[in-house]
Amino acid sequence: MSKRTRATAFGAALAAGLGSLAYPLFFRRRCLTWGARPDEVSRRLPGDELLPGAGIVATRAITIAAPPAAVWPWLVQMGSGRGGVYTYDWIENLFGLDMHSTREILPQFQDVKAGDDFPLGPGRPAMRVAVFDPERTFTLRFADGNWVWIFALFTEAGQTRLISRNRIAAPGAWPARLFGTLVMEPGSLVMERKMLLGIKERAEDLARRQAA
Repeated sequence: MSKRTRATAFGAALAAGLGSLAYPLFFRRRCLTWGARPDEVSRRLPGDELLPGAGIVATRAITIAAPPAAVWPWLVQMGSGRGGVYTYDWIENLFGLDMHSTREILPQFQDVKAGDDFPLGPGRPAMRVAVFDPERTFTLRFADGNWVWIFALFTEAGQTRLISRNRIAAPGAWPARLFGTLVMEPGSLVMERKMLLGIKERAEDLARRQAA
């Protein structure tokens, strides 16, 4: 190995090491709480009790200039073969999830109740509706019990605060924990930020059309 190659490899290793230290020290909290206020991060939500010992808890939020009634239909129609998840479909479909995010309310997927299954994709474990409180709380629990996803809606000054909270059991082995922290957490922010912005855009457009 040449001196230049060794220097390059050392530099890359040093950068990776510094990055792995910088993320948990300086960026992890921001990543896991994007858009959420401190009171929203600490707030108890229906479904928290389903996985009390979660290793990872991400609480992210967004303000939507529309009432909860314009937000709710987009939540309950989510899923593979349904309304999609309003994020980067091309990334979802790299993993074979068959997600196609619609811009329309799909009446055939609006009749939802607790206990219903939501498909994640062909061959994937389903999500199950654990809490269903129309226009307030929509909580999904994965079949293996290791992931709970809570959507909570709160009205503030004629607008809606949409809180999305993921509670995930921590993987056991340290390589999996390290991968989850350094790769999956930042990746989840990229996808969930796009999803929340997608719901916001759709709900505000729906509210405008309903008011016209």
